[in-house]
Formats: sequence, structure tokens, C-alpha cells
Amino acid sequence: MSLFTSIRKTGLAVGVLLFAIVTLFAVPVAHAAAGDVKKGEAIYQKRCWWCHGKKGEADGPAAKFLIPPPRDFSLGVYKYKTSDPKVQIPRDEDLFREITTGMVGTGMPKWDDILSEQDRWDVVAYIKSLTDMFGKTPNPPQIDVSKKIKSSPESIEKGKQAFQTAKCYECHGQLGKGDLTKKLKEDSGARVWPRNFTKPWSFRGGYTAEDIFARVSNGIPNTPMPSFAADATSSGKLSVEDRWNVVNYVMSLAEPTSQVKDGQNVIKGLRRDALPKDENDAAWNEAPSTAFYLAPQIIQNDRFFTPTNDLVKVKALYNEQDIAFMIEWDDRTKSIPGDPTAETIAWDTLTPDQIAVQTPIVMSTGSEKPYFGHGDAGHAVSMMVWNSGTTTTPASGTMMDYTGTHKRTQTDPAAAGFSATGSYKDGTWKVMMKRKMVTANKDKDTQFEVGRFIPIAFANWDGSNGEAGSKHTLTVWNWLLLQPPTGKEVYLVPLLVLILLAGGQLVVANMLGKKRK
Repeated sequence: MSLFTSIRKTGLAVGVLLFAIVTLFAVPVAHAAAGDVKKGEAIYQKRCWWCHGKKGEADGPAAKFLIPPPRDFSLGVYKYKTSDPKVQIPRDEDLFREITTGMVGTGMPKWDDILSEQDRWDVVAYIKSLTDMFGKTPNPPQIDVSKKIKSSPESIEKGKQAFQTAKCYECHGQLGKGDLTKKLKEDSGARVWPRNFTKPWSFRGGYTAEDIFARVSNGIPNTPMPSFAADATSSGKLSVEDRWNVVNYVMSLAEPTSQVKDGQNVIKGLRRDALPKDENDAAWNEAPSTAFYLAPQIIQNDRFFTPTNDLVKVKALYNEQDIAFMIEWDDRTKSIPGDPTAETIAWDTLTPDQIAVQTPIVMSTGSEKPYFGHGDAGHAVSMMVWNSGTTTTPASGTMMDYTGTHKRTQTDPAAAGFSATGSYKDGTWKVMMKRKMVTANKDKDTQFEVGRFIPIAFANWDGSNGEAGSKHTLTVWNWLLLQPPTGKEVYLVPLLVLILLAGGQLVVANMLGKKRK
């Protein structure tokens, strides 16, 4: 009998394997326990105090510019934890992960490219020392995910029903886009905007099924997001099974078209004989959509540091006379000044929602483009703007020329054949802008040319966030390409080549047959 056979029969092989697995997965916990408080303090005072403050009380010099505010380590309350719901403190691994990966949509960057693994565990040890919440309590157990339910149409439907039963829609909206019906605050008084489930990559605590289950089970401490971990008979609570079904439902809401894809910064406009009548016309389903990130305007006064809207999607269709754009963006609120509900939800002076499209007036023959912030003296830009209006003034569109910040001239929309319409539904604005491809005044207006890469940029204002003037979000220059229509030659040339090849083969075969005779 071989040695391996003997070990297998005695079960030692299984024991060795289990020991190796336990040892492997115990490494992170061992590192956490070995974190050096003194070393962690030195790293913290160099890297972290700017936001979190010298004593971890969230009062660093950058804190006032951040929404959400930085974590107050002296309180020992953390939003994103994977420990058991019965335990208040997070696991060491939770702290380590947030330091390592950062938190999307916040001022918290990832540190794995600057700090070594041991450095990060040292920082964990230090921030734990800033509160007595941890005491000498051992690292808490992880939440039980052993009863995970595989996603299926049946589970998703049950999750949708549980979503309604638990009234998740009051904050997250009927379609999960975060179009809330009431103003939300953290315990500290800082504003809170609910997550948009169609964009899982924006989830701050991770977007695996296990991550979302932990959020539903633990809630998000210090915010209106409650824990739903309780027996199924409790009011507003969900059973383990229902929580997993809700997880599957939430994950089913992801919209891939809302994700910005690396290297894809071209809006591809298609030729159509008849253009859509409005932003909800089914004809828009034929046009490809391109997504662009929106960034806060921090170059010109007044600088803006606390945006809410983060992405815009654009489509384009054209014909011989006109070009039409459909601009779509998720907005948690329909900002109509004078509307009582909108006024209640607004965090600042309520202003109209707006979207703007910017293009150069004169196209450069090289790579040079106008300054993306309203052009410059030598490179004027044309801007189409749509405004959602108020309860006393209707939504409207206008056009302007810019030769630099605050250097604008109102232009005649009728001369460009410009029109704009918009509508809001379930947390999303859709706006259609239409204008002439070519106008009589080439010195004052963009001329759209088929087959040419045309620079294009966008700006957005969220009225419920008090955005107006230079306080807004924007994109850098991207590209618009009006694709030439597909001619008959695209089909006729390959067919002609195929016929010629087939004919040639017949001739060769015929010649070879004659030679054999």
C-alpha cells in the first residue's frame, strides 16, 4: 500500500487540507490583530487628518467641502459593516476594505496604491483606538450568508413584492432610482440621498449579493436606512428569505447603458428620414446611447464641491435638414420652483433643473478645440439650453454664444430652427433638442457636417441641490459623429464580387474538364 493511500484512508489528507484553508483565511484577522497603533498614528497624521481631523472628529480643513461628511472616528459608528446585525461595531476587515478601496462618490480615496497592506492594518488599529466602542471586544463574527438564494425570475418577483411591503420605494423610488418623496438626513444633520439601484457601481459598501444583503440586514447606521433583520411577523421587517429575494430584485435593476465605458466617448448619430416628435418617441430606441460622467465645476467662481447628479446619456438622430439630441439623466427630484413638494425636499434655494449642450462654432482642422468652459476669445462656442421652468413659467429652451466665461450673447433660436421639450418620470429627465443642420449665419452658429468628428460637451443643474450659474456639473469635450448613411454599394459590391468569384470558379472547372477529355 502506498503512503498516499494510507493517508487517504486515515483521513489525514482531509485534515491537512482543512488546516491549510483555515490558516489561509485566518491571515487577514492575524494582520488586523497585529496592527501597530503608533505606526498607524504616524500614517494617519500624514495622510488622513486633512478630512477626519487631528483627533478623528471629522473636523479637518477639507471636511466642510465634503458631502457626505468624513467619518467621525470618535463616535465609533460606521455605515458599512458586514458583522452580525446583533453587533454594533464593524469587523476589522470592514475598516481595512474601506481604507483599501475607498468609497465611490465620496471624498474617501483608495489607499492600496500608496500604503502597504501592513500600513493599512496599522491605520485600522489606530482609528479603533480613537473610541472606546471597540474596547477589548474580539473581532465580531461575519453576518451569516449561508442561506443565500440564487437569483431567478421567481425570486426577483418575490423580492419586488417585499420591496413594496417594506415601503422601500418611499426613499428609493418605484423603479429604484432614488427619486425620494421626503427629505432625508443623517443623525448629524448632513443630507442623505438614497442609492440609485440602476447604478450598482455607485454603491459605497460594495455591490455583490453578499454586500447588499449586509446593507438590507444591518441598515446603514446614522442614516434613515433601517435594519430589516427580524422575524417575518415584525412590522416593516423582512425574513432572511425575503431579504435575499430583495437582494436579487435590486441586482436585477442594473442598467448597463448607464455605465460609462472606457474609450467610448463618441455619440454616433444615425440618419433617419423622419426625426422623433419628442423625447418619448419610440424612434429613439433605434439610436445608440453613450454615457458620460458629470463632474462638479471647480475651476471658475463660484466653485462647486457638492454635486448630486453624476451621469448623462445622449443619443442623436439626423436627416438632411435637422439634427435631434435626446439627453437623459437620473435626477432624484423634479425641481420646479413653487411646487410645494419640491420646495420641501430641496436642500438649498430651489432652482429649475437644466441641461446644456455645447459645440464649437468654427471647426478646427487640427486637434485644437475651444476651452471647454464656455470657449475663449479665439474659439467661440454655441450653447443650447433647456430649463424645467417654474409653477408660473413653462419649461423653455434658449441658445447663446460664448467667447469665454460670462461673455455670452443671446442668439435667435428661430434662425437655427431650435426647439426643446422635456419630461420627468420615475426619477429620470428626458429632454429632446432639435435644430437645423446648417444655418445662414456660419459665423454665429455651429454647422453640423456628416462624417466629421464634432466636439461636444454637456452641463447639468440640479435645482433641488441649489445649483445655478457656475454651480453645476459638466463634462469635458467628447465627440459627435453623424454617421454617413449606408449606400446601396455596401450591399451591391460584395454581391458583385461573389458573382464574379462563382463565375470564375465555373470557368476554371469547365477548362479542367475539357483537359481531362
